[in-house]
Amino acid sequence: MSTTILFTVISLSAIGAIAAIILYFVAQKFKVYEDPRIDQVEEILPAANCGGCGYPGCRGFAEAMVKADDLSPFYCPVGGNETMTQAAQILGKAVEAKDPLVAVIRCSGSPAHRERVNTYDGASTCVIVSGLYSGETGCQYGCHGLGDCVDVCDFEAIYMDEETDLPVVIDDKCTACGACVKVCPNDIIELRKKNKKDRKIFVSCVNQDKGGIAKKACSVACIGCGKCVKVCAFDAITVENFLAYIDPNKCKLCRKCVAECPTDAILEINFPPKKVKPEQTEGVAKATEKPKVEVPKAESNESKENENNK
Repeated sequence: MSTTILFTVISLSAIGAIAAIILYFVAQKFKVYEDPRIDQVEEILPAANCGGCGYPGCRGFAEAMVKADDLSPFYCPVGGNETMTQAAQILGKAVEAKDPLVAVIRCSGSPAHRERVNTYDGASTCVIVSGLYSGETGCQYGCHGLGDCVDVCDFEAIYMDEETDLPVVIDDKCTACGACVKVCPNDIIELRKKNKKDRKIFVSCVNQDKGGIAKKACSVACIGCGKCVKVCAFDAITVENFLAYIDPNKCKLCRKCVAECPTDAILEINFPPKKVKPEQTEGVAKATEKPKVEVPKAESNESKENENNK
């Protein structure tokens, strides 16, 4: 009995040792070397795994940066320039600072400006509504107002305004990850350069219908008149498919286009109110001043004689 047990133990031990040796050589044969810098880069990343960098998670982003010879195509929108600088130092590579971005909502079609012509009764997602029909208004390009962008934002940087039925971006919380941009079926959300004091000028409309049709559907729609193009001294505005677009890289925030737009489709955000020139103030004062009525001399003399006779 004891001999049988001993034989069994020895046999199992031998089989285990042989298997271990085989596995060792197999592991060495198919061993995959992983650069230790991947772990170092991943450690400094924000671990948001939002996909804003264009890679599947922070790990994939770190691997791509380690393997790349040039870091110029890479950018972590959540970590920003500070994180990219740290990653470049670990990898011993150069990296250029990039302008931070922020999401903007290119639609002003609130109920006050865009009349509802029907009522949708179905699944409350913008993607489904967009696939079924053109929406509840006469504008097939505008926001459906069902909050898909709010649901995908991991940073609580977007909320739906109950009065306008439009999403609102909280600039201080927005990381420009791009999740809201990808989920919007009508492409009304855009990542634009975040300027000093977060000032923005952009065409808040994506309607590509002709001017009359667009204006009928929404009172603040862009009608493609081209007036903004004529006053822009920086070639920052183009009109295509009856729709104006302001290039954020060329725009100098002069605001001339804002005053020229006949439908108020161009928004200026976080700007101080314009100062009224003294000449304009004097002109307004003169226009509102009551004209003086002068009494003819002949009439005044007669009145004096009548007073003396009395």
